[in-house]
Amino acid sequence: MKTTIAVKTDTDLQEDILDELRWEPSVDAAEIGVTVEDGVATLRGFVAGYHEKASAEHAAMRVKGVRGVANDLEVRIPGHGQKTDTDLAKAAIDALTWNIQVPHDHIKVSVRKGWITLEGEVEWQYQRAAAENSVRSLVGVTGITNLITLRPQTPANQIATRIEEALARAANLDAHQIEVESRHGNVVLKGAVRSWAERQEAERAAYAAPGVTHVENLITIAPWGPTD
Repeated sequence: MKTTIAVKTDTDLQEDILDELRWEPSVDAAEIGVTVEDGVATLRGFVAGYHEKASAEHAAMRVKGVRGVANDLEVRIPGHGQKTDTDLAKAAIDALTWNIQVPHDHIKVSVRKGWITLEGEVEWQYQRAAAENSVRSLVGVTGITNLITLRPQTPANQIATRIEEALARAANLDAHQIEVESRHGNVVLKGAVRSWAERQEAERAAYAAPGVTHVENLITIAPWGPTD
């Protein structure tokens, strides 16, 4: 007997996202509004820091049935948290230096009106992500642009195979539903998964492969499974 699963409406998703925001301790949901159209959520309102903005986005992505998130939240730094760009740049450099996952001598920092830009070259995606995470929680940050590039380490003809093997090992992914294309270190992921979390996991696995310099994630979300 085939079980029928009720598809959530945009209104249902809106309520679920609001509940998830209230549940997330690092987010003040009182200043955040949510609208949903065709499964795509838009977050609007104000937060006290960039880290809270990112946490709100991740909370919305966790909700089953959400197909995408547009984060229009505005960061408003409280008066006591205001920092000069010079002070913030120094704090960012210190944060990068203290993170053992970051090859800080390969990264440059610039700050304008609280917005941090990271530039440089590293070998691995986890180092690129670690650099951004190092400065995300600093007081006074209004936004981050991560321009750090990756340096290829593996022959291009081996990249797709290694990614496919990694996807097949992942317990929470149906690798048969994902197609991998690779050219000169640029990877394209196609197919369909059941949730945003699975989509992110596929992208994370692709970036973990040596030699990958960029991942274009075209995977779609079909939360209710195949219709055939």
